[in-house]
Amino acid sequence: MKKSLLLILIAFACQTEKKAPMLYQSDTFTLYPNKVVQDSNISEALSATHLKSNYKSPSSSTFSRLVQFKFSINEKDNELPVGENHWVLIDTEHESPLLTFGKIPEAEPTDIKTYLPVNYNYTFKVDMSPVLNQFENKGYYEAYDGTKIAKTDFKGFYIAGGSEPLSWDFVNLNQKGLELQPTNSPNIYSITVTLNPYNEANFQHKEWQLQTDLSNRPHYSSQQPIVDALFNLSLEEATKNIEADSTLRTGAKWGGVWTRDVSYSTVLAFAYHEPEVAKISLRKKVKRNRIIQDTGSGGAWPVSSDRTTWFLAAWEIYKVTGDEDWLDEIYPIIKNTLEDDYKTIYDAKTGMFSGESSFLDWREQTYPKWMSNMDIYVSENLGTNVVHYQAHKVLAEIAKLKGDSNDVYLQQAETIKKGINTYLWQKDKGYYAQYLYGRNDLIASPKFEALGEALSILFDVANKNQAKSIVSKSPITPFGVTCIYPQIFGIPPYHNDAIWPFVQSYWNLAAAKAGNEAVLNQGLASIYRAGGLFLTNYENMVADTGDFLGTEINSDRMLWSMAGNLAMVHRVFMGMSFELDGLYFNPVVPRGYDGKKSLANFKYRNAVLNITVNGFGNKIKFASMDGKLLDKAFVPSDLTGNHTINIELANNTFDEDGMNLVKNHVALPTVQVTKEDSVLKWKPIDGAVTYEIYKNGKLLEKTTNTSLSIPDDNYASYQVCAIDNEGYTGFLSEPIAVSKDTQLFEIEKVVSKSDLPYSNYSGTGFVEVSLEKNRVITLNIPVKKAGNYLLDVRYSNGSGPWNTENKCAIRSLFVNDNYQGVFVFPQRGTDEWSDWGFSNSKKIHLNASVNKIKISFEDWNTNMNVDVNTAMLDYLRIISVD
Repeated sequence: MKKSLLLILIAFACQTEKKAPMLYQSDTFTLYPNKVVQDSNISEALSATHLKSNYKSPSSSTFSRLVQFKFSINEKDNELPVGENHWVLIDTEHESPLLTFGKIPEAEPTDIKTYLPVNYNYTFKVDMSPVLNQFENKGYYEAYDGTKIAKTDFKGFYIAGGSEPLSWDFVNLNQKGLELQPTNSPNIYSITVTLNPYNEANFQHKEWQLQTDLSNRPHYSSQQPIVDALFNLSLEEATKNIEADSTLRTGAKWGGVWTRDVSYSTVLAFAYHEPEVAKISLRKKVKRNRIIQDTGSGGAWPVSSDRTTWFLAAWEIYKVTGDEDWLDEIYPIIKNTLEDDYKTIYDAKTGMFSGESSFLDWREQTYPKWMSNMDIYVSENLGTNVVHYQAHKVLAEIAKLKGDSNDVYLQQAETIKKGINTYLWQKDKGYYAQYLYGRNDLIASPKFEALGEALSILFDVANKNQAKSIVSKSPITPFGVTCIYPQIFGIPPYHNDAIWPFVQSYWNLAAAKAGNEAVLNQGLASIYRAGGLFLTNYENMVADTGDFLGTEINSDRMLWSMAGNLAMVHRVFMGMSFELDGLYFNPVVPRGYDGKKSLANFKYRNAVLNITVNGFGNKIKFASMDGKLLDKAFVPSDLTGNHTINIELANNTFDEDGMNLVKNHVALPTVQVTKEDSVLKWKPIDGAVTYEIYKNGKLLEKTTNTSLSIPDDNYASYQVCAIDNEGYTGFLSEPIAVSKDTQLFEIEKVVSKSDLPYSNYSGTGFVEVSLEKNRVITLNIPVKKAGNYLLDVRYSNGSGPWNTENKCAIRSLFVNDNYQGVFVFPQRGTDEWSDWGFSNSKKIHLNASVNKIKISFEDWNTNMNVDVNTAMLDYLRIISVD
């Protein structure tokens, strides 16, 4: 009898489990109201304050025995061409054969079926004779691409690679302890590393129980315990990220305030959760009454130019608080910043602004490797331009409130919007292109960029039909929306090939606004899967596995990830939208999240609100406050006291648009083009079904050939890209420019040359420009034929590394006394003053006479460092393009 009863109970339990409602189900994971299941990994919400997870990272158990790597001089990718890597297939040995720097390796093996044990010590050895001999004989080493690395600039040899602890993050190899050391054998260098490092903490069962008193915070409850628990976990992490100086810490591993991190986080959640702390944090990012650009490629602004995210956060705080003193404070800051931006990064041809992708500030993670920081400065990105559009809208709103004219800001905003829709909208794909790029002739990269697409919807750059198209047609992978799509060949996960919860959060907000239930439901599941299994808000995860291990950098307790988690309750389920006249509610609840949702003790200005949302859908059946029906779900900004808000949804579905769920995909490698006489040539790319050839930014032809005879033009610029069998496009090749009329003007002929001991310059020397030296340089250039010319400058800037700091040099260009924009001289490597490259070029009309060319430092050329704005100028180059 007891045995029969036990069997009945077991059968009932199994049947109950089978019938348990699911919020989301896919081939990769299932989200239930109280738990997440991914294969054998299970996270369960035991209560709203208690989570348990047995998640085990798969990274160590699938560590390949095939290790790919390169060697490096001065932490740069300068040993082998793109796509060529050294490799070892490790069996039982612990030392590599002796490799030679610069020697092209044989083709690597495929179909590796076994994995490397954990904590495997291995020594890499390399013969550096090719470099050291050239140092002694020539004073420099000439790399495969013609780049000359001066002996006087040499700082060290390094190893880079894709197998942990190796990293493809070249600019941080020294920080990661990957410098090669000399051995007892002449010219032989080596390094011993522990491959497949294993940390037991990543494989233990984890548990979270609330330890912080949240009684003074908003309290959320629903019929989805996993959501309730993750809301509380995120609230607790948010309190832990408030530093002693009342600023918002970026993450558990990252101290300090970052402009874009705190700004995007404030818009998502902290404008209403911690408005005073958010204000203090934003003030930390102001200098000279202008916004500080985060350190980024080549020395921050103007190569990176998304500091205008600050405006979005500052404006959101004002809309939440109505603080007039705050408005007075931010108004001049915003005006000053936009005025400098307009003179420095505005492109009158497209109506858009130049600069790096917003938050995607790691060159190789989102750009082809051939693009220098100068090329990134020239490019025009979707997300960054949507932010600039909204920044102008914000300034127009503030000017209106202050009684000032706002016409110019509204006009500039519309010009940016028109540029985005003219140059970046892809009618065939149904979403925007990622950016324009290509150096002198800009071409749209057809890749998808999640944050930019989402912001275009949220800020109404996209119209209603475009918004629906973007959300339904954009590619979404099984674990969520990736930062970009398709992924870049040969680049490890971080921005590339990864999912960022804060980006997913903005994507979810866009899906909610566009009214796409399927996309929103999958996006919510992406956030709750990661938070539930990992029991923290990580910064990112690998796209293919959904794992927090395997990206180049990661941190738990990330500010914008927790902000995104909180925003799903406030911005989606409660549908909160803060406007000047008050707080609007437009809840968006997928059918699976049906039921009662309550947000109690929410403080809005001088009121305390207890809000309840019942049902599902994105349409409101009725709303009431304190038992009285409302004409609309809205509370005015001057509301005071305690109030109860009830919202009844219409229980409507909104899933008619569907979702483009796809497998993760890697685009083909970038084509490497060379020119021999009048023929362009390139090696065939495996998997390419066709090649597209562009001339001066326009599609010239499609071909299956791997060469092209080119005409004898006065000027032309060519680029080639490979297309795979699914129609995805690889990056365009580096431009090959041909010109019959190029003139070089040695600047040291008109300005005293520097006596600094640098090398590899042209002519008899070079000229130093700084805040103290040669603030104005004037060249009188004779031109025989009137027409259009490209002007640029060969320069060096050793003030800082390629990837960070804030010492990008900037100078204004005047031609015949007319302002023509700026020359930008980004950093090229710390103390590498003999590493020369070209500034951006400006297309200028020159007269058939002597033309006055002035290169000068103006107030708007002040960079983020302020004190150091230095470069060495070699010569001015003038190329006829008519």
